[in-house]
Amino acid sequence: MILDIYFARRFLRAFLLVFGAFLGFLLLLEMVEQIRRFDTSEVGLPQAFQLALLAAPETLYRILPLITLLATLVLCLGLARTSELVIARAAGRSALVSMVGPVLATLLLGAIAVAAFNPIVAATSLQYEVTGARYSGAEASVLSVSNEGLWLRQGGEAGQTVIRASRASRDGTRLYGLTFLTFGPDGIPSRRIEAGQAQLVPGAWQMRDAKEWPLADTANPEEAAILHETLELASDLTIDRIRDSFGTPSAVPIWELPTFIAELEAAGFSARQHRVWFQMELAQPLFLVAMVLIGAGFTMRHTRFGKTGQMVLAAILLGFGLYFVRNLAQVLGESGQIPVALAAWSPPVVGILASLGLLLHLEDG
Repeated sequence: MILDIYFARRFLRAFLLVFGAFLGFLLLLEMVEQIRRFDTSEVGLPQAFQLALLAAPETLYRILPLITLLATLVLCLGLARTSELVIARAAGRSALVSMVGPVLATLLLGAIAVAAFNPIVAATSLQYEVTGARYSGAEASVLSVSNEGLWLRQGGEAGQTVIRASRASRDGTRLYGLTFLTFGPDGIPSRRIEAGQAQLVPGAWQMRDAKEWPLADTANPEEAAILHETLELASDLTIDRIRDSFGTPSAVPIWELPTFIAELEAAGFSARQHRVWFQMELAQPLFLVAMVLIGAGFTMRHTRFGKTGQMVLAAILLGFGLYFVRNLAQVLGESGQIPVALAAWSPPVVGILASLGLLLHLEDG
């Protein structure tokens, strides 16, 4: 037990060392990028540092498996160089048992990353976009959703309304070049509205430069058309739900994802991408454990056996390979080609089993 705690402490120390090194390096890169991106007369070093602090957490969270792998390499190479692993084996502990402490520490780090660091990344990413837009002088960046435009649907007891827009603001609360097609409870179109732009306010869409065509009980809708400088249309959509649905799943904190997925599906949208991301976040601790076992399998041998550099390179390449397989499984899961659970849980499980076999063969075989 004492030895497990000792190895776990050594691993946590190595993890913090590697994490701090990447944090410092990323802050420098982000500061250079922000200074290059903005006018130096408006964004100085303090503002660039602020933007770098907001952008760095997302990158660190994305490369967390790599940080874990490198921390394992630092740990195992240090233990092998000081012959502490040899002493542990002489005391009757196998290589697999010696990794119990680091594995448990990794599970703890993974749980903390998913439960606490994930919401922090979601918040800082949103704040980075808002702050960057303010420094660039733009209220919000406008993006094109697709060649056909953006489609939304809202409804209730009074009927359904289909909304099509050519483009939208980044948070999805302001639409441009849009068409509203309202259907009655019987599914028959009742009216059509075209507007230059519309903004979502609590309980309604506020439109400008709108033209309305009544489609029910009229033989000539164009003759009965009405022009409006401003027009409101009741809506049950909310700003938070639309903003999150237009962003990536990582923009939604992990604690809010289940509720958001339910609301998204109730509104008629597909939440498969968010389901895959949610399951992959839950499997993140196991994926980090797989990285630990991969690094240990190649570097627990004593340095006197030589080929240390080749073993380190092999561990890094295998770690990158597993990371690629994980991303591929995510794409296949989001496209519906494989089940969500298989896409999220198979890469870490396969990585753990393969690395256990490697560790048993090289160290305990």
